[in-house]
Amino acid sequence: MGVDGTDITYIGPVPGEDELASYDEVIDCRGRAIMPGLVNTHGHAAMTLLRGYADDLPLQTWLEEKMWPLEARFTAKQVSAGTALAVAEMIKSGTTCFVDMYDHMDEVAKITMESGMRARLCRGSIGLCSEEEQKQKLNEAVQFAKDWNGQADGRITTMLAPHAPYTCSPDYIRQFVEKAAELSLPLHTHMSETAKEVEQNVRDYGVRPVEHLRRLGFFDQPALVAHAVHVTDEEIDILASYDVKVAHNPESNLKLGSGIAPIPKMLEKGIRPGLATDGAASNNNLDLFEEMHIAAMIHKGAHENSVLVPAMTALKMATLYGAECAFLEKETGSLEVGKKADFVVLDLSGPHMQPLHDVVSHIVYSANRNDVLDVYIDGKPVMRNRELLTLDEEKIKFEANRAIQEIL
Repeated sequence: MGVDGTDITYIGPVPGEDELASYDEVIDCRGRAIMPGLVNTHGHAAMTLLRGYADDLPLQTWLEEKMWPLEARFTAKQVSAGTALAVAEMIKSGTTCFVDMYDHMDEVAKITMESGMRARLCRGSIGLCSEEEQKQKLNEAVQFAKDWNGQADGRITTMLAPHAPYTCSPDYIRQFVEKAAELSLPLHTHMSETAKEVEQNVRDYGVRPVEHLRRLGFFDQPALVAHAVHVTDEEIDILASYDVKVAHNPESNLKLGSGIAPIPKMLEKGIRPGLATDGAASNNNLDLFEEMHIAAMIHKGAHENSVLVPAMTALKMATLYGAECAFLEKETGSLEVGKKADFVVLDLSGPHMQPLHDVVSHIVYSANRNDVLDVYIDGKPVMRNRELLTLDEEKIKFEANRAIQEIL
């Protein structure tokens, strides 16, 4: 592979010595695999500070009694520290691009810029508040989207994100839809994560979340929904007809007891789900190699069908399909001439990677985050030989622990 500046310029066999001599730097990757950087399609980076704080609880109890009260104490300091911890963890596990929905998003964008990562960012807005506060959140979301879209040499892009149909009124969601159309930005929300959420939507509005969002015009804009665990065949057809993107969060959904999304049916209907970790408080790590492995396994077991979600599909869900979910497939997600040089160098020498029958199989079923040696984003190294180059890992860990202790 050849890189010039930020872009991939060559894919093919190793060039001859004369051509190699024309490059400023030649890196020997024998015994290693070069693969696209991983794309995390849904998360809340700052929630690394809540890793292990509250486990083994139902989603609504976990959210309303544990997460939201402590998150209400978060200031810009906590969000900055938690995001830096998340970004360091993501880089070290081969993630080069992530989607993030949270508060104090200027801090998230600053860390993203400093780290060299690529991201699609949005100010998540929960509407369970006064009309005045709703308006303030919407204004903040819009201003953030305007201020940061295209920043960091294009590595940062934005979207708008009403948190979920069960936390935002129809009118409030409609306001986000209108602003997204006005600014030509995608939309992002949580949807149909639990059966309880779906039942509540029917009680409150007479329809399930998919039809609810469709009627509100949410799917008329490019849209990404997180989870989509409890969707019917008919709803999958609706999502496919509107080309709605789906962020599949297998570990988070399992840990919270939310269920298993019908990914095989989505794939059959032409939906190409991306993979996501969700926040570290419900996972509890940000390792997309684990998500790939689980995504390729749980659907086989749940359906007693070993051909579902094969290794190559799981790998695409973590790379190309993920880039599509972030609406960044023109920039990243695959190793192609003309795309940005976002790639990972993977060590193939470990005993768990031998014998080397099938590289894709090994990446999905055998590899782990510690096999990631080097990470490049926009053609620039952000990690080499497992050493972060743009961030101070020890300082980040110290400051993250101090930031959470200040609000406990």
